[in-house]
This record gives sequence, C-alpha cells and structure tokens, in this order.
Amino acid sequence: MAAALNVTEPCSTGLGGDCFCLFYEAATKTVKGLNGSGRAPAKLTLDLLCSQGFSTDCPPPPFHAHNVTVPGAAAGWVDTIEHFGSKKLSLLEILQPAIQLAEEGFPVTHVTAYHWAKGAALLQYQANTHGGDLLIQGKAPREGEIMKNPHLAHTLRELASKGKSGFYQGRIAQAIADAVLEHGGVLSLDDLGSHTSTLVDPISVDYRGVRVWEIPPNGQGITALMALNIVEGFDMKEFGHNTADYFHVLIEAIRLSFADSLWHCADMSKVKVPVDKLLSKDYAAQRRQLINMDSAMEEPRRGDMASGNDTVYFSVVDGEGNACSFINSNYMGFGTGLVPKACGFTLQNRGANFSLQPDHPNVVSPGKRPYHTIIPAMVTDSRTDDLLMSYGIMGGFMQPQAHVQVLLNMIEFGMDPQQALDQPRLCVGPGHEGAVGSVALEQGIHPTVMEKLKAKGHEVVGPITGHGRSLFGRGQIVTKGAFWLAEGDVRVANDKRVLWSGSDPRADGLAIGF
Repeated sequence: MAAALNVTEPCSTGLGGDCFCLFYEAATKTVKGLNGSGRAPAKLTLDLLCSQGFSTDCPPPPFHAHNVTVPGAAAGWVDTIEHFGSKKLSLLEILQPAIQLAEEGFPVTHVTAYHWAKGAALLQYQANTHGGDLLIQGKAPREGEIMKNPHLAHTLRELASKGKSGFYQGRIAQAIADAVLEHGGVLSLDDLGSHTSTLVDPISVDYRGVRVWEIPPNGQGITALMALNIVEGFDMKEFGHNTADYFHVLIEAIRLSFADSLWHCADMSKVKVPVDKLLSKDYAAQRRQLINMDSAMEEPRRGDMASGNDTVYFSVVDGEGNACSFINSNYMGFGTGLVPKACGFTLQNRGANFSLQPDHPNVVSPGKRPYHTIIPAMVTDSRTDDLLMSYGIMGGFMQPQAHVQVLLNMIEFGMDPQQALDQPRLCVGPGHEGAVGSVALEQGIHPTVMEKLKAKGHEVVGPITGHGRSLFGRGQIVTKGAFWLAEGDVRVANDKRVLWSGSDPRADGLAIGF
C-alpha cells in the first residue's frame, strides 16, 4: 500500500521520504516498532549553516536542499517486510501492483488533484531539471486524468530485485546525491550507503482501561501521550462533546504537551530524552494544575517548528490478528520538490525541523535524526493486552492532536470508528499555518463555542472549510471488536472476530475488507 500511494499520491509521500511502523504480533500480544526515518548528512553541521548566513532567526528556506535528510522509506519498507511480514510473498510480488499502476497509469482522485496542483510550482521551476517527470505537459494532472510514472516503475523494480542496495547504492543513490549537490546541499553517497532503519520499543500510557502506543522520539507521538495523561484528570464526558469547556481543556493540554515535546523530542541516540518523567502520571498532575477553566494560559514556547501536513497513513489487520499501523511522508507536500534523474519521486525536506539553536536537543548535527511529525498509533486492552485498534491521522503537527481527539470521541462518547473520524476537530498552533498561537476550528463546530473560547482568551480562527479542512488531518482506523461499547453491549464489544473500520472524509481513502 505504501508503494501504491507513492504512485498515486506523490504530493504527500514516496521513496524520497521517511516512514514509521507499529506492529502488533498476535501470537505474543506485543507491540513492536520500526523507525524508518533518515539522518542528516555527515557534512551538515551548525558551523556550515552559520558560515552560509543561516541562523536561528533565519534558517534555510523550507525547500532548500540542506533540508534533504537521507530518505528512509525504501529501507523502512524492506525492513518492515523482513521483520514483521509473513514471508509468504517476495518483495517483487508485494511491489508489483504499484509497478503496474506506475506503468499503466491511474486516474487522479479529487483531493489528490488539489494537493498536486497546490505543490506543482516546486516541480515547474526551471532549475528543477526533472520536475516535469511528475507533471503532464508541464502541469499538474487534473481530477480524472490518467497519470503514468515509468521512472518510478523502474525504481520500484530495482528495489524489488536488489533490495535496499538497489536504492542506497548504484544508479538511484547517485541520482539522489547529484540532485542535492546541484541545488546546494551536502548529502553524499556515503550518507546514503550507511543508512539503516532502527527497531524500537514503543512508548505507551494507560487511559481509562486502554493502553495507547506510539513510536518514541524522534517521533512526536509522546505529545499525544502527554496530552492524554493531562486530560485523564478531567471528566471530559461531563463537559459534553465539542463544547467550549471540552475544547478549552483539550487546547491547554495540547499546548502544555507541545511546550515539552518541541524542546525534548529529539534523536534519542544522540541526546537524553526524559521519556519516563514526561509520561509519568505525577508529572501530568503537575502540568494539569496549570489549567484554569476560566481563562487561557499564557503559553511558554520553547521553540517552534516548520509546519507541514502532507503524509499518507494506512492501517491493516490480517486474519491471524496481526496489525500494522504504518505512516509515510515527504513532509511538506512534495518535500523539497527535487526530483532525482530518472527516479520518479521527490526528495523530502524533513531537515526543516532541525533547530539552529546551539543548546537545543534537536539542534542540527551530522548523522542525527530530526524531530519527526509522522506518527502511527495503536491501542490495546490494558488488562489482557489484546489488540483493540490500529489507527493514525496524518497532518504534520496536527497528528498527536487528532490522535487524542479521535480516541476521546470513541472512549468518552461511544462513537464507532467512522463516527469518530467524521467529527469536526480543532487544531492548536503550530499545526495551523496562519498564526502559531492560534486555535483553528473546523466547519461544523457551533458558532457559540468559538465565541466562548474567545471569551476565555483563546485566539480562534475559523470555521475552516473546503480543502482547508485537510489542516485537521486525514485518518484511518481498524478495530478488533467494539471497545467503545464496553459499558453497553458487552457481547458485541468483546467479539474480536468482527473488524470495524473507518476512513476520513477529508481524504480520498476508504475502508475495505477482502
């Protein structure tokens, strides 16, 4: 699916980006993780950037070649299959449907056409020699138009036949290094050849009888877990769904969590991240005391990150009860927009999330992974360790916020997966591009809620409508049984033979069983 999405939605994802995976192994009832994110080039130092005139106040532009970190997706795909796959299919068999899509073409869908056109300028500028490979006669494909990508088909065939070496060595690696060098970056063949994915131990917290799992830093999943710990001390159901008081608590919990994660969330192989303390219930209680129900707090911000919300996510549960929660992204749409020669994909700009502040845990450094926004999630039963849900909501800094909102919709208000995804959401800056300190409200939230939030001192933007609603993330859910009915119809709730699913109306996805 990740490969097929690279073909059909290159304006969000691809081999030039990164990926993360959470895997539930039914036989052992354990959750495992894979970090498929890339690292900064060996020559990308803070001194180099400063010598070129960049600084904390004036970092490299978001689409600069310095923001190309090693693309981790190709290795992530192969390693996910190797460590978590059934071994029943070869890599070629797995990639063949995507290869066929790229060779024979596919009709571009409605939402994808919009985002493709929105990012087309990156592909069209003259210095991007091969940007036209992802256009039709120099323009973004329209909705319903057939798009082919023979270069990507060839790239996928090389990956299928040679494995990781087919991407990180040889023709493709050389094309990547050449594209970055041509545009002023420093990514080298050695950087590509030394890349590896990392198996990680997922982090988790308990929330009202369920255990919520996330990838550890450098991923921002810890933000969602901290927010859940904070809101657990309130009777969220008593506030009522999407009321002003309900949203007020959510906003403050999210702000408090981001204040911590934007500082502490960094590459744990390079810096010490106090994960245990940040996720402790005692620490959550301390942070919770800062919330005043009558007024918005003055939020202390350690540091803000660049904003992007273009990613793809999918969730799968197989017949044996195993589950995969998988996310893949270029970061900002087409990433940098740079297209390596005859490769058919763009290179990410994930390095835009590095800090240039010397004492910051996330300061740019050779071989370091940057703060990462893309986060898959999973939910298990706290008592039995049974799988309850595999889910994720793509959308930059909106992701942990949406993880919390969708989960609360189900646990506190008894919504099924589709209902939980359908509900209007809020987005706290820095997810909203208009103003870092603002709160964006989606169409469908009652106007009086907006006025009451303003009265509490929140800077509110909205209602956000149309394609702008992609700001609030685009999610997918698969559950085993109906855990949201635990206090109602226990017989239905506990029947793990039944898979429930939902697909976000803000995207072109779907829920399907076969």
